[in-house]
Amino acid sequence: MRQRIAVGLLSISAAGFATWQASEGLTTTAAIPTKGDVPTIGHGSTRYEDGSPVRMGDTITPQRAEVLARNLNSQAEKQFAASLPGVKLHQDEFDIYMDFVGQFGMGTWRAGSPRRDLLAGNYAQACHDLLKYRFAAGFDCSTPGNKRCWGVWTRQLERHAKCMAAQ
Repeated sequence: MRQRIAVGLLSISAAGFATWQASEGLTTTAAIPTKGDVPTIGHGSTRYEDGSPVRMGDTITPQRAEVLARNLNSQAEKQFAASLPGVKLHQDEFDIYMDFVGQFGMGTWRAGSPRRDLLAGNYAQACHDLLKYRFAAGFDCSTPGNKRCWGVWTRQLERHAKCMAAQ
């Protein structure tokens, strides 16, 4: 049986980072990905390493986008680990939740039910909690036939399936 590892000892795997990059895609000119969102550049970055926000009109090279994504991910890993004192995860689980953080941000992670359930040791429930995050700017992205943010919902379904497979 696989053993879970203390979150502070984990970092996103190469496969996990590549999956996250592919899910985010690459935008070399700042854009608003879904109605009601904030400007995003590169691989889904909404800010730069110094905390300054991405602004419409900003541009980035693919190489700089990769560096920015890795730097922001490294910052997020530390914050993620600090948010889960004493919690142990499988590498797959770590990658899944870091993908979530990459999409929804640390603020959403810290306030969310997946974190609360992991802190309580409820690993399967934390997976199920991922399905609660189906909204973009107040719109339910799980609505069949929607063309506004369907990817938000399909990404959650994929995360949930991978998370349950890791249990």
